[in-house]
Order: sequence, then structure tokens, then C-alpha cells
Amino acid sequence: MKRDIHPRYEPVVFRDRGADFAFLTRSTMTSDQTIEWEDGNTYPVVDVEISSASHPFYTGKQLIVDTAGRVERFNRRYDRG
Repeated sequence: MKRDIHPRYEPVVFRDRGADFAFLTRSTMTSDQTIEWEDGNTYPVVDVEISSASHPFYTGKQLIVDTAGRVERFNRRYDRG
């Protein structure tokens, strides 16, 4: 195996600003910003727009779309009769 061709795989904090939620994991992503974590160590932090704390699928606040009405409206509009 070749040396020094793989990116560094280190602990990184991912922070969802909208949900005020952060978690520590390992990643190859890097950042100039740092944060002091609960264990007292300083880690790079990557801000994300959506995470499991704010995604509708995980929060249970998923919007149900009336697909049947849309299909019927499409068929009426573009009826090839």
C-alpha cells in the first residue's frame, strides 16, 4: 500500500445551527473553525444546514403531499382523449 496518498481521518464536530445540535464523529473533512467539545479537547467544526435533528423524516414533521390530486390535475390538463 502506498504511503501518504490517503486524506487524514480525524475526529470532527458537525454542527447543525438551525437545530442547535452537534455531534462528534470521524471524517476526512477539515475546517479552519474549531470548537471545544464536552471532553475538553478542541476539534475542527463543520457547519451543516440539515442533520437528523432537523430533517423532517427524522423529526416526524414530514409534509404529506397530495400526489393523487396532482396526477388527476395533470391528466385533466394534458388529456390526450
